[in-house]
Amino acid sequence: MKTLLKNAREQKGLKTREVAQILSIDQALISKFESGIRKPTKDQISKLSQLLEIDFETLMIAWLKEKILYEIGDDEFALKALLLAEQEIQNSKKIINSTVLSTIQLILDEIETLKKQIQSFQHFDLRRISKILELEFIFESNRLNGNSLTFEDTKSVINEGLTIPGKSMNEHLEAVNLQESIAYIKDLIQKKTSLTEKEFLIVHNLILRGIKPENSGKYRNDTLVIREMNLFFNWYETNKNGLHPILLASEAHLKILTLNPFENGNAQIANLLMNWILLQNGYVFATIKEDKSEYLSVLKECENKNDKTFFIKYILRIEKENLLHAIKLTSK
Repeated sequence: MKTLLKNAREQKGLKTREVAQILSIDQALISKFESGIRKPTKDQISKLSQLLEIDFETLMIAWLKEKILYEIGDDEFALKALLLAEQEIQNSKKIINSTVLSTIQLILDEIETLKKQIQSFQHFDLRRISKILELEFIFESNRLNGNSLTFEDTKSVINEGLTIPGKSMNEHLEAVNLQESIAYIKDLIQKKTSLTEKEFLIVHNLILRGIKPENSGKYRNDTLVIREMNLFFNWYETNKNGLHPILLASEAHLKILTLNPFENGNAQIANLLMNWILLQNGYVFATIKEDKSEYLSVLKECENKNDKTFFIKYILRIEKENLLHAIKLTSK
């Protein structure tokens, strides 16, 4: 690990004092990390990974390896203990994963079948369906957050640029901003641009443009929030290729709501991020419709029972319903 840290720092042309100043870590500690005298904390590993652009998983594995070696050294029973520990970890992961997957695999299979059916449609039909689903998503998402525009109002604002009498300017902006945010995301997807923290903040800025400009595209002024968001994007990078996209999207939604990283717009960005991941992987919008009481009830159940499975199942159901809805739209 010490070699990883030193080489990465030198490649970026940084001095130890500069790293110390940027990360608010004592310079002497940085030197000790690189010499192997001291070990960073998990929080410091996250910060170093971000700044020095070292793959988080690689650095974490090196860190954990050294922690293990420090604890067990060359004890004569060390290897046997490690083998038993490995077996227990693997068995624990299998039990957790198999329990979750066995409960949702059937609906995942159904969703994949429906997704393939939609992908077989003509390009013209796909474009028409996409526009309808997008408009429904904008209407329902804004309604979820208290916007009083009707579906027809939303359609007029988005498609014709009309101003609806009796509705506030903010309600109009919420509709327009969400449409522009989706357009930006779709452009990123078309260009095969990865979901990054930079793009995430740009989208948040678009959502609140003209509504809360002083808070748009910026985290709350809290060092803990910045640290947790660094960890969030490390989590995303680690899991984006291994976790099923719908599970990844659902968990991302939950994590953003839990972290509450912005002064305003946390529910909107959590919902949009979830659908960003879905669209990026060829799915349709998972639009939370009608009465939001079920959505809030599911979130509460997840929190009370500390079990994200409730929300994952909820999103799976919504995704399946919207795929079926998309298929029906072809006959209209």
